[in-house]
Amino acid sequence: MAALENQVAIVTGASSGIGRASALALAAEGARIVAVARRAERLQSLLQEIEARGGQAAAVPGSVADVAVADAAVKTALDRFGRIDILLNDAGTNGLKRNLHNIGVDEWRRVIDVNLNGAFIFVNAVLPTMRQQKRGTIINIVSGAGLRSSDMAGSAYSASKHGLRALTGNINIEERKHGIRGVSIYPGEVATEILQMRPVPLTPEELSQMLQPEDIAAAVVFAASMPQRATVEDIAIRPTVIRIPQ
Repeated sequence: MAALENQVAIVTGASSGIGRASALALAAEGARIVAVARRAERLQSLLQEIEARGGQAAAVPGSVADVAVADAAVKTALDRFGRIDILLNDAGTNGLKRNLHNIGVDEWRRVIDVNLNGAFIFVNAVLPTMRQQKRGTIINIVSGAGLRSSDMAGSAYSASKHGLRALTGNINIEERKHGIRGVSIYPGEVATEILQMRPVPLTPEELSQMLQPEDIAAAVVFAASMPQRATVEDIAIRPTVIRIPQ
């Protein structure tokens, strides 16, 4: 039997990068997937790939910062599959103007709204079901910028990821008595589309030396597959070749 047979996972940011790779990896281990992202056409492509491999999946297009989208994802999971075992909060964004001298209030709010508020909205949406089940795993893709503030990642991104790390901590403080565990994953540089928002473009060689989405997906599966009695609270993953001085 696959490690996650008959479990149900809601995956945000599922249209590309870590979210997409994780949805495929979770499905390969038997999980049924509810995929959430803004780009509906990419979600349909993901669903087709999961189903072609013998898995089951549903799509909920929309922004993670929209409470109605989170509610729709929960309803879809329960109506289609009858339960919610895993929430993977992967959706994230950044911008070209990202430092204190140039970011601006509107851009700050946009980044915080997706990276932090969106994660909270989905946690808030799944908790009643997980509490009723007396079990659940909530995995937050944080970032190395959630451990140490980063000039390259920028002020809003770093602040949002520190907040996401704290959210995981409070999940474990408050919800363990309900059988719910929180996991923070802190990737270093990963070759995903968000890197296109970097002010300085990266070369193909630089991208090839970074972590790949499938590397983080393997950590997601590991954390979700642990026996329910065990919580892997923090997973830090770095490229073997460090491009940026630590």
